[in-house]
Amino acid sequence: MKPELMLLAWAVVLTFAQMLIAVTGATLQLGLPTVAGNRENLPPITGWAGRAQRAHRNMLENLVLFAALVLIAFFAQKTNNMTLLGAQLFFWARLAYAAVYLVGIPWLRTGVWFVSAAGLVLIFLQLL
Repeated sequence: MKPELMLLAWAVVLTFAQMLIAVTGATLQLGLPTVAGNRENLPPITGWAGRAQRAHRNMLENLVLFAALVLIAFFAQKTNNMTLLGAQLFFWARLAYAAVYLVGIPWLRTGVWFVSAAGLVLIFLQLL
């Protein structure tokens, strides 16, 4: 298996882990009956649980882009050292992003987001 595809699979695992953390935070804050219900008129989820929810949502948005680029590069047979570097930058920066966002360090969070975006750009440039 191409390493870019393996990193895509690990990105899915990371996304799933972020979902579990976000659900755990929401459950601790709102209670299981509320979270298991229809979720209408929920109060805002705050603190680390809110950050976990936002980090997960951001990962979902970025996972779509990463998956599309990796799959296009794979099927177009354009994978190379640069697409691998881009995939590595994306994955490890997203892992750091999740941790930094959960802890609540704003500027560092933005910095690691830019590193993950740079990984996407590296992959995209190989498709031109």
